Amino acid sequence: MVAVRAYIGLGANVGDARATLTAAVHALAALPGASLAGVSRLYMTAPVEVTDQPEFHNAVVALDVPAGPGANTGPIALLLALKSIERALGRQDRYRYGPRELDLDLLLFGEERMAVERPEAGLSPDPAKATRLLEVPHPEVGRRLFVLAPLADLAPDLVPPGWAESVDQARSRRESIEGASAVRAIAGWDAEGRRWVETPVAS
Repeated sequence: MVAVRAYIGLGANVGDARATLTAAVHALAALPGASLAGVSRLYMTAPVEVTDQPEFHNAVVALDVPAGPGANTGPIALLLALKSIERALGRQDRYRYGPRELDLDLLLFGEERMAVERPEAGLSPDPAKATRLLEVPHPEVGRRLFVLAPLADLAPDLVPPGWAESVDQARSRRESIEGASAVRAIAGWDAEGRRWVETPVAS
């Protein structure tokens, strides 16, 4: 089956966030048919929207995954896998933008552009999310430095579908708005040790 490069945002600020994100990377790499293509540096980032909460740990993973047998099937299958990993690693339902044991967001899925409305009844993976069950590219990617900074580690020159600028250009633009102190890299991914280490290493 054809493989597609997907980018997944990781975030946590409850419990041992670093250990949880490390476990999430391992779980993503173990998904059927998936291949880990890259892991960003680990960042500490200021919370947005709801600011009265601890800082977040954030990262982005590049994952090569099956495209799926038909339109939209690949992104939806991956979304369901992400929600399963969240639950397995202790995710609790809370209010939107609130604290998170683990947040996994499908940011990009190849050149796919799609939006799936959340059904009024039936499957609802996360009631704290927006009204859309899935939208790719994720609508918040270009507006959040905590996503753009780690994404730029992996794909600085990428121009996502529907964008007029590269990921790194968007990162620079958001940094001028939010300030460089809004995110700070604290560790690099050690591919051999399969963990983040304080001294950044090539992945």
